[in-house]
Amino acid sequence: EFAKVVALPDDPDTPLRGRLGGHKAVAWGEPLPLHEVRTVGKALGCTINDVLMSTVAGALGGYLRERGYDTRNLNVRASVPVNLRAADEPLTLGNRFGLVFVEMAVGIANPLQRVYAMSDTMAALKGSLQPPMTLMTLGLMGMLPAAVQAPAVELFSRKATAVVSNVPGPQSPLYLCGQRISEMYFWVPQSGTIGLGISILSYAGQVHFGMIADRRLVRDPGQVVARFAPEFEKLLLATTVGALGLREQD
Repeated sequence: EFAKVVALPDDPDTPLRGRLGGHKAVAWGEPLPLHEVRTVGKALGCTINDVLMSTVAGALGGYLRERGYDTRNLNVRASVPVNLRAADEPLTLGNRFGLVFVEMAVGIANPLQRVYAMSDTMAALKGSLQPPMTLMTLGLMGMLPAAVQAPAVELFSRKATAVVSNVPGPQSPLYLCGQRISEMYFWVPQSGTIGLGISILSYAGQVHFGMIADRRLVRDPGQVVARFAPEFEKLLLATTVGALGLREQD
């Protein structure tokens, strides 16, 4: 698995990758109803994560095309954290997660084709040893001198354009000082030359998207975040039309 990751070519040069400026901007958008995401996934035989990752890929692709960038046959990778704690493992302080590099077909404009491409990609990664391998590698890197750490981090960061993290949050509303918490967001850290972080958090029946970006790459991440809901609506509409068509045939 280590050899596979090291052998991955660097992610392609796009407006989403490049020299970083060091100044960050954040944005968050309108939440999506989780039950609609779940229904679309069930209708298409895909997981909720497939649907959400496809939505992210569609938003990034649409953003690039709007700026005149040719996305035909373009795939970019996301570095996706994977929780390695067992379900019955006692909670302790500290992190225990690995990383997996996921191909996102940002060049596919058709929402149905894109979600099936995403589903195939995620299915191929199931059972992968990449997450425990990267956890072990990161642990070893933490014990190396700083002069060695920097090139190693750079080697891994060149393999991806963004860090995308999907976290299942509490599905019952939480309260703070008697006030209901209506929305939740978090900001994904990036390392090396990765300048984009996209967070997906499900909370109280809603899916919340957030984005943090280096301003040299994406000056206004709100222009990307604003595309998440429309991209999902396209997939929802395509799924509904397909289901109605099958019903008419019956």
